[in-house]
Amino acid sequence: MLQKMSAEALGTFILVFFGCGSAVLMGAQIGMHGIAMAFGLAIVAAAYGFGAISGAHLNPAVTLGAVLAGRLPASDAAPYIGAQLLGAILAALVILLIASGQADYSLAVNGLGQNGYGAGYLGEYSLSAALIFEFVATFVFVMVILGATSAAAPAAMAGLAIGLTLAAIHLVGINVTGVSVNPARSVGPAIFVGGKALADLWVFFAAPLAGAAVAGFAYKSLFGKA
Repeated sequence: MLQKMSAEALGTFILVFFGCGSAVLMGAQIGMHGIAMAFGLAIVAAAYGFGAISGAHLNPAVTLGAVLAGRLPASDAAPYIGAQLLGAILAALVILLIASGQADYSLAVNGLGQNGYGAGYLGEYSLSAALIFEFVATFVFVMVILGATSAAAPAAMAGLAIGLTLAAIHLVGINVTGVSVNPARSVGPAIFVGGKALADLWVFFAAPLAGAAVAGFAYKSLFGKA
């Protein structure tokens, strides 16, 4: 379990460092398309690097979906999620330390790639839009993960399929919520940014976890014997 927790912490660190780091440090240069690819490529790297150790969930929603689909013992969920949260927080801290080395960086103004919605946040989408997007996107993401990692699927392609799916989700939804589909990814930046980022955090727990739960039950019911 220590090896699995270490893999989950390091893999989630990679996801948040590459994804949120690209938004904070290079967002103006690479734009939303570049940020989307950074998140997708980070998943590819972590999946191939640590998938054989822990399954490379890197996401409490994925862990919940895996438990409900019968892919992971329920007793493993808490250690996995704890490691994921730790990895995300450490990554956000490292991004903050790097960004603070630029003279005109301001945490209050530039942020850390935190998720959000509503007035003053990117496309200023409503709460209902944010909830719907995060629920549907997480449902799709977890369904793809469960399918790509099933015994019948070609194992060598799983990491690529999952990474490209996350990139596609970002291409659709960055302007809506910044794209969470991952409570750990949301927690890391929010802890340091505070304020509205912390106040909005419940959305990025409730909707992704609900979407993942439905996906776990649905996959097991529809395709569990495939």
